[in-house]
Amino acid sequence: MPGAAESTPLKLLRTAVRGANGQGALHANAAVDADISLQWFEPRYWLTRDAVVGRRGGRRGVVLVVEDAGHRYVLRHYRRGGLAARFIHDDYLWLGESRTRSLAELQLLMRMHADGLPVPRPVAARYEQSGLAYRADLITEYIPETETLADRLAAGDLGLSTWKAIGRCIRRFHDYGLCHADLNAHNILLRGEEEVFLIDFDRGSRRGPGLWRDANIARLRRSLDALEDKRSQPRFGETEWQVLLAAWF
Repeated sequence: MPGAAESTPLKLLRTAVRGANGQGALHANAAVDADISLQWFEPRYWLTRDAVVGRRGGRRGVVLVVEDAGHRYVLRHYRRGGLAARFIHDDYLWLGESRTRSLAELQLLMRMHADGLPVPRPVAARYEQSGLAYRADLITEYIPETETLADRLAAGDLGLSTWKAIGRCIRRFHDYGLCHADLNAHNILLRGEEEVFLIDFDRGSRRGPGLWRDANIARLRRSLDALEDKRSQPRFGETEWQVLLAAWF
């Protein structure tokens, strides 16, 4: 839980950078054996190398899956969601390096990965500051043979054992004190029938027990209901939800 003794400190390598839009820094996970450079955060770099092997769309734009030296990575550019996205696409207010969303998520992921939670291995983050604004990106390792819960439901029904595994996975994060700021069907990955991962921890945080856990679950239910409303054939209902809740409790 938050405030408990942490395990071995995790090491970040910081490099000051000057990009096309301003100055900033690249922070890399020292445990990752890869020659990470500023180019890694530019989609054009991967496109010209014909190294883009997948794309995943979402409310916050396209996420690229790229390949280097036989390893696959996920490149995500931070984009605004909600009402703000109508006016500001990817600029955030500069409040200092430690407050950048990419570095905060990288550090949170490093801790969770080191503590054995089912999350992608964090690779690197960067930000570029220009005046009072900054833009940011994050790179994580690709988790092979996975699909989002949303994609799996689009393809067919899920067995009750999978819904139970999802509930248990969320409970594990909640027992860890992890509040996921956007728990929805697109941020849950499935591999096989009972292996579950969570992704996208932007604005995530560790907290003590509280009603935020119920809010996380309620957000997931709204996401699943919204997807179900668009389908002609039912894939999710009260039976599946009760199985998930029983495992979560």
